[in-house]
Amino acid sequence: MPNRPLRVTVLVGSLRRDSVNRRLAELAVAHAPEGVGVQIVDDLHLLPFYNEDIDADDQRGAAVEELRAAVGASDALLVVTPEYNGGSPAVLRNAIDWLSRPYGAGALGGLPVGVIGAALGRYAGTWARDDVRKAAGIAGAEVIEEIDLGLPTAGLEGDWTRAPELVEQVTAALDRLTSAVGVSA
Repeated sequence: MPNRPLRVTVLVGSLRRDSVNRRLAELAVAHAPEGVGVQIVDDLHLLPFYNEDIDADDQRGAAVEELRAAVGASDALLVVTPEYNGGSPAVLRNAIDWLSRPYGAGALGGLPVGVIGAALGRYAGTWARDDVRKAAGIAGAEVIEEIDLGLPTAGLEGDWTRAPELVEQVTAALDRLTSAVGVSA
């Protein structure tokens, strides 16, 4: 374990400012365990689609460099994903593609990753969470399978982010994720 506060970076698969998944990520920031800094990466929409030509030619742009630097400086990664048409959003998969490169030395290599999310439907985005776990694992991340919070959005009312059970589940996910830091290295 590092001798500094742990850093958890969060990627949110929904681009909408006030999406349920963005609010779930903000809940993680607000309820981070003591000694853990949690930061959401914004601007995933600025990433170009992964193209090895622009990566190899160092024309990937500032958004890619900032994403790689943020995740590369992290001790763990939390991915918060909605489910779009039975899978994860393209913007999220694109971010994982950029983080998987250069091959064998990408920012995801050995990084503990937890996946949570919210979606409409009775399975609360299970396919999307599975999709992200698969992609991150293939990219070299240490996927923490026990982190599997799926929030069904159909019944959300009022200020659902204050529900004690949900706060407890998000906190438990962060605790489990940060407990993997140093273990997987």
